[in-house]
Amino acid sequence: MEALTPLSQARLWIVKIGSSLVTAGGRGVDYAALGAWAEQIAALKRSGADVVLVSSGAVAEGLSRLGWDKRPTALNQLQAAAAVGQMGLAQAYEQAFAPHGITTAQILLTHDDLRHRTRYLNARSTLQTLLAHHIVPVINENDTVTTDEIKLGDNDTLGALVANLLDADVLVILTDQQGLYDSDPRHNPQARFIGRIAADHPDLTAMAGGAGTGVGTGGMFTKVLAAKRAAQSGANTVVASGHESDVLMRLRRDEAVGTLFYGTVSRVNARKQWLLGQLRVAGSVTVDAGAEKALLQQHGSLLPVGCRAVSGSFARGEPIAVLNAQGQEIARGLSNYSRSETEKILGIASRDIGSQLGYAHEDELIHRDNLALTN
Repeated sequence: MEALTPLSQARLWIVKIGSSLVTAGGRGVDYAALGAWAEQIAALKRSGADVVLVSSGAVAEGLSRLGWDKRPTALNQLQAAAAVGQMGLAQAYEQAFAPHGITTAQILLTHDDLRHRTRYLNARSTLQTLLAHHIVPVINENDTVTTDEIKLGDNDTLGALVANLLDADVLVILTDQQGLYDSDPRHNPQARFIGRIAADHPDLTAMAGGAGTGVGTGGMFTKVLAAKRAAQSGANTVVASGHESDVLMRLRRDEAVGTLFYGTVSRVNARKQWLLGQLRVAGSVTVDAGAEKALLQQHGSLLPVGCRAVSGSFARGEPIAVLNAQGQEIARGLSNYSRSETEKILGIASRDIGSQLGYAHEDELIHRDNLALTN
């Protein structure tokens, strides 16, 4: 099954822009380039899409501001450069989007933030709230506090993780390369360009052997891995040259630009596979007949009002099983509340969660986006 969602119909876009495009090959923030990206993203939003921007460039901008000619290898120096560069990068994006009446927000994440389930839910809620208010989140790795991530410099993977996090329709990775070839075109003049290919194609890894630029550290190999990861949640990925004119809107019009890595699993099935096949439940909640009907027939969220008992020991964001009155598992999903919190809100209306706990994470115990039926 090819291109599950045509880009002309894609609602949520994750756009990752590489360091060389943001910093003019490492010379510092390229304000003209950022202005052009902001113009394209503004047009994309006017077409009805929501956009999350994943931007590299903080370290490169920091190197420029500090007057360092070469990228250091010492971790403390890299983190210092990132800390300086993040200031400039955030200000530059704010200025670039301002003429279009678009507010931006800086989000600094590590890969671990998206592996840890509580942080995962918090990041998801924050980003969804920003998008609901028509804000463009600008995401970068939190290079000032990371260890292994900063050595990788792998915002390609971060883009894929964000695509998984938000159930995005498409991940666009803009780079200084045209896309994928069946061999390295720098060494093989006969290399064939690949316009579209399944993200789970068995030969992808062999094809993606090229090295990256001297500014960033991610080559085509990391982009292929990102496409594979994004496909796990049903997202298509496009790797294209950021030097192509009007590249984002051309993709929006379904023009053949770059390489399209299409997923072969629907979003619903991919989500179900993740929830049911890759997670161990940490506890369970028993629901009444009304809640069982709402889940099985109406495919709704699980609300506290329909819950009657809880067992196990789980924290916010951990997977739990949903049992019917006969003790049969009918679903499982990620809980918005811990075991102790769930005990206190059993059987109450969502509007009363705040008064019962003194705060409210969400109206649902398990949101339908984070829930999969087991039968």
